[in-house]
Amino acid sequence: MLPKFLIGDNTQECPDKIFIIHTQTPRCFLEGNLEGQDESFEVHWIDEVPTQENVEKLIEEANDFLDAELESQEVLYDDEIANEGE
Repeated sequence: MLPKFLIGDNTQECPDKIFIIHTQTPRCFLEGNLEGQDESFEVHWIDEVPTQENVEKLIEEANDFLDAELESQEVLYDDEIANEGE
């Protein structure tokens, strides 16, 4: 089973962009900027566009997911740096 959200990037063609892939219906890609993290996403729909209320909820969930993932990566990186000195 796929996770609800996945992070994608394409640093060769879009070095300042990050993509969040929503794997459940309605499937879509959310495109955001790495620089500035203005918390706004452009949504690219694979499935039919849901109601505005559902779109807002999906974007909020995607943003929460991204925040948690970036924080988790930061903690992992900090732990790796701390362990290098041992």
